[in-house]
Amino acid sequence: MTKDRETSSILRSKISRRGALKGLGAAAAGLAAGPGFVRYAQAQSSAPIKIGFQAHRTGIGAAYGRWYEKTTNAAIKAINAAGGINGRQVEIIVEDDGTDPGRGAEIVGKFATQHKVDVAYGTLFSHVVIGSAPTAGELKLPYFVVSEGHHVASTKLNRYVFQPGITDVKSQIQAMAPWIAANAGKKVTQIFPDFAFGYDHRDYLPPALKAQGADVIAQIAIPPTESSFTKYLPQIPSDTDVIYHVMVGPAVLTFVKELGEFYGSSRPQLFGFIDSLEAVDINSPGLEFLDGSHFWEGSPRYAQPDDSAAQQAYRAAVGIDENGASVDDPKDVSTAAHMFGCWETLYVIKKAMEDAGYQGPDDRAKLVEATEALTEFAEGPEHPQGPKTFNGKIHQCFGVQNISKVEGGKLNVVHKTSIEDGLYEPEGDYTTQPL
Repeated sequence: MTKDRETSSILRSKISRRGALKGLGAAAAGLAAGPGFVRYAQAQSSAPIKIGFQAHRTGIGAAYGRWYEKTTNAAIKAINAAGGINGRQVEIIVEDDGTDPGRGAEIVGKFATQHKVDVAYGTLFSHVVIGSAPTAGELKLPYFVVSEGHHVASTKLNRYVFQPGITDVKSQIQAMAPWIAANAGKKVTQIFPDFAFGYDHRDYLPPALKAQGADVIAQIAIPPTESSFTKYLPQIPSDTDVIYHVMVGPAVLTFVKELGEFYGSSRPQLFGFIDSLEAVDINSPGLEFLDGSHFWEGSPRYAQPDDSAAQQAYRAAVGIDENGASVDDPKDVSTAAHMFGCWETLYVIKKAMEDAGYQGPDDRAKLVEATEALTEFAEGPEHPQGPKTFNGKIHQCFGVQNISKVEGGKLNVVHKTSIEDGLYEPEGDYTTQPL
């Protein structure tokens, strides 16, 4: 090849390459102008919102974890169908914490550093929340729990931890104590799980009942992993009027059966937190003795005659029938009294993100402040359990409680408290902590 021909070839190659680059630029410009391109071009504002779901898929919280996951999936389906959050779809990333506090902390760290989620969410068992919360605070990862314990509202955790979708034990007990003292009896024996959630009951029931002229005459703590309870039941004083029980874990059916066997046809009044019967068929053999007893429920398991349209729609969305069991399997009983908190918490996250104009992790501090600025949630499709107020200083919501009676193999609501019944003075103020 001559030098002139070689130069000509090089020039043609450069021109061709320049044309190709111009063509790519024109194509990109065309895409940018076309509908739908923004979804991909502006990754910061159009990538999915990532929520890290810390799930109890295994361990003593597995029954709750399974229904928490079903409720979460149903809520996200509804949120995405309505346009997502700030115009972005929501993606749930699930990690199993084994209902273990050490593993829980590891999962929160994994959410922040590996999955790079926007927020962490979902935890139920209080010892897992307490074990995980410091990691959320250190990593400045907003952590929305559906746990029920007083650990968040006590302000002993940190500013990045919220419980906006379910009431706490202190509020629940305060609201129900007047009914217990007036209708069940004055001498109360407590049976509770030997960990943080149980300690809330241990600590807050006695003063609440004392204010109503009743007394806790004995307190019996049982390890949550216990498989038999017969050795504990003789500790119940003979002059007990009411047994107040709140057990958790896979052996709850064994607990209530053994309680019935211990007393036979003659027993004190029973007032239980539904935790002692969550995910358990109330018509299981051996539970006949529960007839006439009462339970606390957050959201009623059984459909009630006065259910709102929002409650009916929520039940249909999460897939439970009028008995609170899966529409696909009547033997698969839900954890209805707690799992509504997942639905409602996800809608709180949505509301706070929209108020904050949330775009990504750089806006986490704004998200914290926007959540703290919330004050009330109206009953409706986003909050089917009922109306709630929210105290941003303690990161805790307050709502209505239900007391249900076992009658004819069902739980029928006989008393509903007001929000005001469960209000108490804040013990601190998270908003004074630095972000």
